[in-house]
Amino acid sequence: MTLKEFFTLCGLLLTLVAFVPYLRDILRNRIRPHVFSWVIWGLTTFVTFLAQLSAGAAPGAWPIGLSGLLTIAVAVLAYIKRADLRITRLDWVFFLAALSALPLWFFTADPTTAVIVLTAVDMLGFGPTFRKVWQQPHTESIPFYLLFLVRSLLVVLAVSEFSVATVLFPAAVALACTLVIVLILLRRRCTPPPTA
Repeated sequence: MTLKEFFTLCGLLLTLVAFVPYLRDILRNRIRPHVFSWVIWGLTTFVTFLAQLSAGAAPGAWPIGLSGLLTIAVAVLAYIKRADLRITRLDWVFFLAALSALPLWFFTADPTTAVIVLTAVDMLGFGPTFRKVWQQPHTESIPFYLLFLVRSLLVVLAVSEFSVATVLFPAAVALACTLVIVLILLRRRCTPPPTA
């Protein structure tokens, strides 16, 4: 097994280790993900996986592909469980900006341009989650975002060819996960946990 294959395997395992408890906590009403964020992330993650494959990222792209599928599952489950459906005007701005940018990847044959656009769209998907964490910091999971931070760094190490097309998306996700963790920690210091 090569080092890149090892990083890919670790990335796949961390993806599962992150998602299984997160999905379980949604089912138990412990976690309330924001539906808009997860719809955006599911779409952009899976399309980025396809763009990374065409840019030569395999095997490093496989954890991104698995994440895309599981992220779509979270979006569906969040909607079914009526997790966080409080939609503000700002949430709509993020959501519509993200959706309007998605078709741009289709009109370019260049994977680098596609990944840049998709990464920007994915970062817009963090908007509703940042707002929700600011208001309700106890409704998100620090371990989930920490595992995704580590997983994203492993994906960067696992890509076969280093380029903007293969590295930008996982690096941006790592940064965004770091920001979510910091925001949760800061806000939890100022916000008492909800009473049962």
